[in-house]
Amino acid sequence: MLVITGVVILLLVLIGATYQGVATALERRRYPHPGRLIDVGGHQLHLYCVGQGSPTVILEAPATAMSAAWAWVQADVAKTTRICSYDRAGLGWSEAGDAPFAPQAVAPELHALLVKAGERAPFILAGAELGAALATVYAARYPDDTAALVLVNPPGAFGRRNSSQPSAGFVSLSPWLARAGALRAMSALSGSARELPQPAAGVLRAFLNRPDHLTRAAGELSKQNDAIALSEAAHLRRGLPVTQVEIEADDRIAILGNRRNAQDVSDAIDRAVQDVRRGRR
Repeated sequence: MLVITGVVILLLVLIGATYQGVATALERRRYPHPGRLIDVGGHQLHLYCVGQGSPTVILEAPATAMSAAWAWVQADVAKTTRICSYDRAGLGWSEAGDAPFAPQAVAPELHALLVKAGERAPFILAGAELGAALATVYAARYPDDTAALVLVNPPGAFGRRNSSQPSAGFVSLSPWLARAGALRAMSALSGSARELPQPAAGVLRAFLNRPDHLTRAAGELSKQNDAIALSEAAHLRRGLPVTQVEIEADDRIAILGNRRNAQDVSDAIDRAVQDVRRGRR
């Protein structure tokens, strides 16, 4: 009986792995990167910019997510000014490079990306949750490149904890579930993308079933407290406009998927853009 049970389990794993491999291959062809892949020193990062005007808005995604998570916000703000989303190393279409995730490396990599891409500073940095902490670190390290900050549910603000779902423990287990096809079959993570517009919803669902993306996402979550500590210790330029936006969300992946939440964020960014423009007159 044990032998039969073992054989059945092995067959299920093989079927799941085959299912995962075929589905991933199809998704690679269906969802090519919409932006540019730019070398930042041994690996390439994906940058996607739309819209015209200045200041340019740069988006930092929450933990486990990627550029596609900003689809509603990026489409809204592009009507007002230029706006760029990107994938941190190892997430989405970006290459991981040789080094594991380190919060202190994010700002220099983003700076190198923007310089190599020819994007003109100063920027408005907008980040959500972990992305808010990383945007704050960037603003402190590159004060002359930062015109304003828009922080969505920044860690420690509003007397509330950051979104706790999916848990760090589940995300750390998810690459193994993804390899076996179980994660895709359950839609355990990819269901979080359902409220985004297409093709962003399909893109985020695809990467939330990819072991490489999830491995890096787990690495980010394991260092989240370090990133928060860096942001809390950051010294921002005196007079730098900072807007904090509170939105209701228990799911860190879907935080920007809800249309109403996204509209609140878009409105806050638009106000920051207008304030910066008025300050230049």
